[in-house]
Amino acid sequence: MATTHEADVVVVGAGNAACSAAMAARESGARVIMLEAAPKEERGGNSTYTAGALRLVFNGEDDVRSLVDLSDAEVANMDFGTYTQEQYYDDMYRMTRYRTDQELCDILVQNSTDTWRWWKKHGVKFQTSQGRQAFKVDGKFKFWGGLCVETWGGGHGLIDSEHAICEKNGVDIRYETAGHSLITDNDGRVIGVTARHKGKKYDIKAGAVVLACGGFESNAEMRCRYMGPGWELAMVRGTKFNTGGGINMALAIGAMPHGHWSSGHAVGWDFNAPPFGDLTVGDNFQKHSYPLGIMVNATGRRFVDEGYDFRNYTYAKYGHVIKDQPDMMAWQIFDKKVLHLLRDEYRIKRVTKVSANTLEELVTKLEGVDAKACLAELKAYNAAVMTDVPFNPAVKDGRGTRGLAVAKTNWANVLDEPPFEAYQVGCGLTFTFGGLKITPRCEVEHTDGFPIPGLFAAGELVGGLFYHNYPGGTGLTSGAVFGKIAGEGAGAFALGAGQRQG
Repeated sequence: MATTHEADVVVVGAGNAACSAAMAARESGARVIMLEAAPKEERGGNSTYTAGALRLVFNGEDDVRSLVDLSDAEVANMDFGTYTQEQYYDDMYRMTRYRTDQELCDILVQNSTDTWRWWKKHGVKFQTSQGRQAFKVDGKFKFWGGLCVETWGGGHGLIDSEHAICEKNGVDIRYETAGHSLITDNDGRVIGVTARHKGKKYDIKAGAVVLACGGFESNAEMRCRYMGPGWELAMVRGTKFNTGGGINMALAIGAMPHGHWSSGHAVGWDFNAPPFGDLTVGDNFQKHSYPLGIMVNATGRRFVDEGYDFRNYTYAKYGHVIKDQPDMMAWQIFDKKVLHLLRDEYRIKRVTKVSANTLEELVTKLEGVDAKACLAELKAYNAAVMTDVPFNPAVKDGRGTRGLAVAKTNWANVLDEPPFEAYQVGCGLTFTFGGLKITPRCEVEHTDGFPIPGLFAAGELVGGLFYHNYPGGTGLTSGAVFGKIAGEGAGAFALGAGQRQG
């Protein structure tokens, strides 16, 4: 007979969304068990692999300082600008082609800053992100792309902090223990979870369950089934444990599928990176300085407008574009003028890189590329650059190209100063966009249109927020916002139901 454990709330998952749910449920007075499929050293789902950038509303210096402890001298050297609710809405609607769920988007934007202040109250630390999201202009760090705050220590630091806070507050975290299936009663109410620990199953009865265990990006069969041929060959940026288990558990009891099932967050990723994320490297296999250079495919041709927008607004869809190129790869090319502006991930040891002192030499080193066609493409690009327009990487400078079949809209520079460097990239899938339909209270909806009693969800397995593309830094904020709401709802449901039964 299976061993039975008791809890008010079981949270399936242990990343940022799950920790937010667990902590919020604990605050309500609930006894909480959190299930983590991974061993302790790999805990935290995709959250552990992120750089920690946070997209949140800030109307100026005071909002930033409500999260980050800064001296007056530090602030004097920074130009934060603003990122208003209106700007957040504009980005979410524009980048999802106006498909984002209006109610969920409202909740995300309106709670973005206060939710992180809630975590700060519990001990999470933050810092400004001038290393990744600012260029120095007139002696000041000018932040761009709507991002200026990140978690201390990146995603790994965030997870370490959130887990420590949860443990301190009495959350029972069980490692190497995955959710296997949901337990329901005859009325369709969720009353627990069957868990699996090292191959052995046992039941955990609970008043409510929160599913926060990621999408299906690490499941090759589901990727191919829902996203299409070729996706089973893509690399995965993060954890190998996000195999769609939470989604499938919910679908098995009638949950409503929702969102963009054939799409996901996919980026340019080192071509020789491992199949799944490596915590010793973190997110540094990404290569996101392409707006400062150009990209060519195996035919030697450019295939995308590298300067269409700040990388925050294009990186999550350009992985799709790279995946669709011949041999699923591309090369990013830069010259000396911008090498000092490349992000830190270009300077790691494990990188697929070539360099040369002439373009003629460089194209012969680009493995898998038609060298003759590539050289002609580079020369045509150089001739098309609008050199009369000033270059400014901190704004959309309008320094583009004229007369090319594939234009470059901003930040175009002639490739004429050696050394020239090129980096080979493939497609790295971060998370999938399809998932479960939830109410504004994070209750999982049944296909009959009603909430499933006792079942809540948050994080990457929620569908309906993202379609086609994604504003950088929204994932962690979404996880925290909806995780907190799900935890509060689960705690109230479990304790309220317990009182009614008692």
